[in-house]
Amino acid sequence: MKFRDLAYLCERLEATTKRNFMVSIVADFLKHLSKEEVEPVISMMLGRPFPKWDPRKLDVSWATLSKIILRLTGTDWRDLSAAAFRNTGDLGVAAKIIFENRKKQRQTTLFERPLSILEVRNILEAVAEASGQGSRERKERLIESLLGRALPIEVKYLVKIMVGEMRTGLQEGLMETAVSKAFSIPIEKIRVASMLTGDIAETAAICAREGAEGLLKLGFKIFRPVKPMLAQMAENPEEALKEHGGKTAFEYKLDGARIQIHKSGGKVRIFSRRLTDVTKSLPDIVEIIKRRVKLDEAILEGEVIAIGKNGNPLPFQHLMRRFRRVCSIEKMVEEIPVELYLFDIIYMNGESLINLPYVERRRKLSGAVSNISLTKQMITSSPKEAEHFLEEAINNGHEGLMAKRLNSPYIPGIRGKHWLKIKRTLEPLDLVIVAAEYGTGRRHGWLSDYYLAARDEKTGEFLTIGKTFKGLTDREIEEMTERLKRIVVEEKGHIVIVKPKIVVEVAYNEIQESPKYKSRMALRFARITRIRDDKSPEEADTIKRVRWIYEQQFLRKSKFSHIG
Repeated sequence: MKFRDLAYLCERLEATTKRNFMVSIVADFLKHLSKEEVEPVISMMLGRPFPKWDPRKLDVSWATLSKIILRLTGTDWRDLSAAAFRNTGDLGVAAKIIFENRKKQRQTTLFERPLSILEVRNILEAVAEASGQGSRERKERLIESLLGRALPIEVKYLVKIMVGEMRTGLQEGLMETAVSKAFSIPIEKIRVASMLTGDIAETAAICAREGAEGLLKLGFKIFRPVKPMLAQMAENPEEALKEHGGKTAFEYKLDGARIQIHKSGGKVRIFSRRLTDVTKSLPDIVEIIKRRVKLDEAILEGEVIAIGKNGNPLPFQHLMRRFRRVCSIEKMVEEIPVELYLFDIIYMNGESLINLPYVERRRKLSGAVSNISLTKQMITSSPKEAEHFLEEAINNGHEGLMAKRLNSPYIPGIRGKHWLKIKRTLEPLDLVIVAAEYGTGRRHGWLSDYYLAARDEKTGEFLTIGKTFKGLTDREIEEMTERLKRIVVEEKGHIVIVKPKIVVEVAYNEIQESPKYKSRMALRFARITRIRDDKSPEEADTIKRVRWIYEQQFLRKSKFSHIG
């Protein structure tokens, strides 16, 4: 199959919002692919150069791509930047425009072959695998050769795949439906298989090779991450107890990073909740698992938290520095030590445990490890005891509690009420929108990502302390877009700077230190709860107040005592 055919399909997807039509044309396209093309096509359509489980990365920045595009087309940076801005920051569209209007005429030959899907995958693999001295130059030569052979419409989607931003509106749920239709397999079986493989592209490849029978053989596969079980929110412990019909397991909800650990013999790999391989970032955790997990094969779930020199937990962003680091890991291990707490086991020595009751999985987990802490737990039917446990967790510097139904199975990838999370949100802040970005997918064309600022009492300046795209309805976003367009001050690429006029009430879970903003603070999990047209910007909360809330959090965290 030619890559241009995939590009034309993506154009049709981008031009419609009709979900049934999307499913229909994707399913029809999949039917005409070879078995080897199915996984690459689905991965690419979802904005990934490789399947989810594949640890390889292109490691190619937009700056590098821009340089290659400008070199191939003889265009200057201003034209490329202007094209990106006119198309709400869509880098693929900007690249297509530049290639269509290029000053350097492309030299073609009669014998030049069109790009195929598998050839594109092979070139992307070569880019990802380039390493060592001169690897950057090799990457650039490969990409330049690829884009140099491509039609403008192919350039558009090659760039989108490389930057991981498709904007077609085709999400994984719709892709599961398309795969079901293409291979005539019930959607329920596709969803279960997708949960087990962790990747709809891999599931579709099995359908193409083996049909429904192949899905029946599926089980857990060590070193292929599984979508994690997710939790819904509960307002308080009493609500969780009512939902679970009585006695419930409450556990500390730690302010760390959820990880899935795979062990086979002496080999260990660790995946983030987004199924990204983070093994290299956590060599200390790898050694702990090798020494202290008594099973030959296991898939475990846990949380890692960063610990300061005084034994107190560090804010979440310190932990993220570990996850992002790709070199000098040993130094980072010393600077930001982490502690591991386990809370579930879903596979051991060839046996799936997902259908066992939660309390039985917890018992097996306890017996499978030595000298690794489990998350602190209380099983109770008393709202008063559970409320006291919540206060204890918060006073010890943690986010809140998880409430788990005692007989709950482990359901990969599903957000249900078997598990509930209970957090205490801080008092909301009234903040001013000072800038916005255009959204993607369904929100394409709307200003839906908002920069939120508090007022500096000394200077009168509004300083950004966070950004969010959550909280408003589609209608409110559409109305907000029109309001913001009327108060635009400046346009910087895909960011629109606006006059500080509109006040919104913002909920959040925590305030963190952040070098990203001039304020040196950032809200975590910010979401707009209402638009405060009754308030003027002068009535917005101040940086002084935000700093005070942050310091109160820090005092609370300093009371941390280790979890037993």
